Amino acid sequence: MGIRQQNTDQRWAQCLQLIRNNVQPEAYQTWFANINPVQFDEADRKLYIGVPSHYFREHLESHYLTLLRTVLTNVYGKGISLYYNVHTDSTNGEDMIVEETRHSNVPAAPRSATPANQSPRILQELDSQLNPIYTFDNFVEGDSNKLPRTVGLAIAQNPKQVTFNPLFIYGNSGVGKTHLVNAIGTRLKELHPEKRVLYVSAHLFQVQYTDSVIKNTTNDFISFYQSIDVLIIDDVQEFVTKATQQTFFHIFNHLHQNGRQLILTSDRPPIALQGMEERLLTRFKWGLLAELEQPNETLREDILRCKIRENGLRFPESVIQYIAKNTEGSVRSLEGMVHSLMAYSVVWNSDIDVSLAERVLAHTMGAPGQKKPKITPEQILNQTCAFFNIDTSDVLSNSRKANVVAARQIAMYLVQKHTRLSTTKIGMAIGGRNHATVIHSCKCVEQRIGTDHAFSEQIGELEAKLME
Repeated sequence: MGIRQQNTDQRWAQCLQLIRNNVQPEAYQTWFANINPVQFDEADRKLYIGVPSHYFREHLESHYLTLLRTVLTNVYGKGISLYYNVHTDSTNGEDMIVEETRHSNVPAAPRSATPANQSPRILQELDSQLNPIYTFDNFVEGDSNKLPRTVGLAIAQNPKQVTFNPLFIYGNSGVGKTHLVNAIGTRLKELHPEKRVLYVSAHLFQVQYTDSVIKNTTNDFISFYQSIDVLIIDDVQEFVTKATQQTFFHIFNHLHQNGRQLILTSDRPPIALQGMEERLLTRFKWGLLAELEQPNETLREDILRCKIRENGLRFPESVIQYIAKNTEGSVRSLEGMVHSLMAYSVVWNSDIDVSLAERVLAHTMGAPGQKKPKITPEQILNQTCAFFNIDTSDVLSNSRKANVVAARQIAMYLVQKHTRLSTTKIGMAIGGRNHATVIHSCKCVEQRIGTDHAFSEQIGELEAKLME
């Protein structure tokens, strides 16, 4: 048993080294450093790893599935199945397994390049990486998104059309770009299940490309992407290296020339993408440029009603109208307001009415005629630590314990939200971190708020206490 466990530990250490080479240091420390190899069954080709929570497992599946597949194939070989053991703290302080979830390890994207003479059945074993939560049914239509939504539906219905190829969707963070492109991909798969559809972030594409260069498998990487029928790349502004841009240029050309659909998103239009190769920018403009704008008041009301229904809640119409009229934020901020109102109503023992909405807006973004209360980073740090029952000194230290890291990230997120400090100053105020760590931390918290209702309500409750 001891020798078998030692072998498991050694192999997992090889996996961690490969992962470390392909993700940012902050991402590695947050999502991989604390994973424990539980057991590897050589006969059944089953690997068990321990993760600290359900959200942790879901985040790995959503953001690092392809990377995990690549690494496991390299270290353990093909045909392995990955099992997650989700732990929670028991009364005696030891980990206790509360769930075991299996995920089959089919070859990773860059490693599953399929020769042209292979059968269609094998080609269909592609994981599209689409998020089924994002659909057209819960993407509320309005004047600010009517064009890209309509075009997206047209592409889903007829992916062979050439008028909107590529479809380049741009807009500020939080307006629904990721939701829309996932909805397009999901609907397309429903109507055309034979199509090879792939959703991937520009960051992951870059990680995969770097991995292929290290392993001398770039030809396999390119061949895989050239086999896709509908390629969705999210946040193309993150293509920062020339080598990645050049490789994507060749993939783009192949797909476009062969009538394959490309769907791209960015936080800015092509003309504002600095550092991007000109020939790539030219191709981004070949099809349709569609902007997703901030929602107007009417659409904000509709979005609020949709979010309230999704959460099984009931808000008075007067509250919905008040929030929509006095908030000019993104879809993400509107969802945050719904969760904040619920949390504040519990903390303050108040009914959800216009009066409560006024108080919440005054605290979170400044209601009309009122000044937003000034909060210091120290207050936020102290309140966050008290809320999670963690010593402030631990958060300011280099501790990598999961609960400490989570509290540190939340504190950074709240400081960024409630102060005007730069990311550099926020990092200095919370343990002397650099600005990249702050950006990564805020992004992790924002993503979790958008996907974990319980966590979002917890943050709302913390903010309510902060404003008392």
